[in-house]
Amino acid sequence: MKKNKDSIILGIESSCDDTSAAVLINGKIHSNVVANQEVHTNYGGVVPELASRAHQQNIVPVVDQAIKQANISTNELSAIAFTKGPGLLGSLLVGTSFAKSMSLGLNIPIIDVHHMKAHIHAHFIQTYNENEKSVPEFPFICLTVSGGHTQIVLIKNYLDMTVIGETIDDAAGEAFDKAAKLLGFEYPGGPLIDRHAKKGDHSKYKFTYPKVEGLNYSFSGLKTQFLYFLEKNKKEDAQFIDKNLADICSSYQDHIISYLFKNVKKAMDKTGCKDLAIAGGVAANSALRKHLQNLGKQEQYNTFIPAFEYCTDNAAMIAMSGYFLYQEGQFASQDISPKARITF
Repeated sequence: MKKNKDSIILGIESSCDDTSAAVLINGKIHSNVVANQEVHTNYGGVVPELASRAHQQNIVPVVDQAIKQANISTNELSAIAFTKGPGLLGSLLVGTSFAKSMSLGLNIPIIDVHHMKAHIHAHFIQTYNENEKSVPEFPFICLTVSGGHTQIVLIKNYLDMTVIGETIDDAAGEAFDKAAKLLGFEYPGGPLIDRHAKKGDHSKYKFTYPKVEGLNYSFSGLKTQFLYFLEKNKKEDAQFIDKNLADICSSYQDHIISYLFKNVKKAMDKTGCKDLAIAGGVAANSALRKHLQNLGKQEQYNTFIPAFEYCTDNAAMIAMSGYFLYQEGQFASQDISPKARITF
């Protein structure tokens, strides 16, 4: 394997419906290209087969664009980091296969990255053309919230992370998406709930918290509770949703966010951490960000939120994660396979 004076990592992300490539040079991001897949809007959710086909079409131009934007050649790359899992298996196969093939052609190592750990590593992303931003100090707590995962993670260092609380069934992001569908929103509906919630009264309607042990969550019952809530009120007034949309969105959103931070506060007290971060696609939610900042002021926590473009799936976080693994010499072999489900 050849070695460069500079450490230049190509990151590839293909876990769901976004094809992304990024280039990191000596710890700083120089490009981050994302291709979205609009086709899924017509189906109310991501269709795995369509997603994998779109990845096959997008990955070559996305990688090419990322390399050009970083103003490097492929021969300068030190390693290729890719998402091993968790995610949709067909989508993961596209990114994994591309990374393996490219590494063989260039005779450079590959680095397998855990998607959810990469979301946490998004907090350490620095870009080459911006001033250094502050980052969490170890140890810290990170609430990772996405369409498929909800976890409270204790981070002791870059590569030492422990899940101390998580959902026992559905994820918070799924609870948002399911509610959005019931309200008649197009996919993805989470951002639409957030938009309407800004105009509503968060205390108008009340929901209950599930009873779960420790720092864990449960959102399955909450989705059902929301369904029955709508059905009951629509029987009394067929126009209930249209007349009260903003208040419904605001009340439901506030309940989920309050539930999330209820356990986060317990985790902070239990661990004694003073730095608190959020990550994942749902971290783009404006109310979640505001609640984090308010909790930080109230409890005197140092709070951290990734830049908006690094909350949703992106390759910059994969390259960042790969960089930390590269420094420790933790490379993957060519016989590695992606995993739809993977332990933390």
